[in-house]
Amino acid sequence: MLLMGRVSTNDGTALPNNVMIERVCNANVRQQVYASSAGDFTMQLGSRTDTFVDASGEGTSRDNSNNRDSVMGIPRRELWNCELRASASGFRSKAVHLDTGLTTSARTIDVGAIVVQRATKVEGMTLSATPYNAPKDAVKAYEKGSEAERNGQLANARKYFEQAVQIYPEYASAWFKLGSILQKDHQYEVARKAYLQATTINPKFVAPYLFLAEIAVDSQNWTEVLQFTRRILELDPLNKTNITGYIVDLDPVNYAEAYFYNAVANFKLNHIDEAEKSALLAEHIDLRTRFQEQLHLLLAEVFTRKDNYAAAVLELRTYLELAPQAKDAEQVRERLAKLEKLSSAASGN
Repeated sequence: MLLMGRVSTNDGTALPNNVMIERVCNANVRQQVYASSAGDFTMQLGSRTDTFVDASGEGTSRDNSNNRDSVMGIPRRELWNCELRASASGFRSKAVHLDTGLTTSARTIDVGAIVVQRATKVEGMTLSATPYNAPKDAVKAYEKGSEAERNGQLANARKYFEQAVQIYPEYASAWFKLGSILQKDHQYEVARKAYLQATTINPKFVAPYLFLAEIAVDSQNWTEVLQFTRRILELDPLNKTNITGYIVDLDPVNYAEAYFYNAVANFKLNHIDEAEKSALLAEHIDLRTRFQEQLHLLLAEVFTRKDNYAAAVLELRTYLELAPQAKDAEQVRERLAKLEKLSSAASGN
């Protein structure tokens, strides 16, 4: 018998690498397979091509197997008191029970989604814990919505996420996912309401604040951008750490983007010192941010406003190294030439 299914996070964020699916029977791990990068997995029960661990915790030798076992798998009665769960560093997994609801004539069974939740950070929560309190019908609707979203079926995804919040109005993750679908469909005002509902249910659920900030940036509502990004930064444990080197934050919520949005808003509101602080933190937290080039342009403007022309020159040079063919490259080169003159004059050369 072949089991197939998928692993998903309860708010649709990316899975870590090397997610392992374990079949556990009577509290003992009996079989293990790895999920694909997309979260899909298949498990041939009793197949020697997968890692097979017996009740003693030792792997079954390939030499002791026979063809019948590798083709037919194990008897269904051996699924009594068995469940599937996902094992991934930093995540908690819900279990799928195998001794109920199986079609006795089927050789291939889709067990559905195994939902995992990231362990809570020190302050902010990147995922909401409410799915563990949600009724089964709400969770099922949420999982169908996540699957529809992965398949690009946004209308169906919206329908299922709306069902989930109708069944369980306190389902913060479903409100968040509904907001993301609406935002993709350019329905920004209703998306905003969905995100706000998620934060009302769980004020420490970080992800909705980032998307609220993104909507506010698009509308150039800089006061709201500050409001939402400050909330994110309050919940970010790294904000309480004295960062002196460069790090990569592997949290699915991109705090570097939050710091970047915060820096832009502060600059637009003429809070230059605050803009510099947030922009430098964004640079140190994650060098891979999708705003990397714009970050250097912003820092160049910040340093220019502070008459630090030498630092502004370095930022523009870095920008041109990263994006030599950018549409504004010629304008940046002209700006760089002017700043180089100002820097030379300031240094007395």
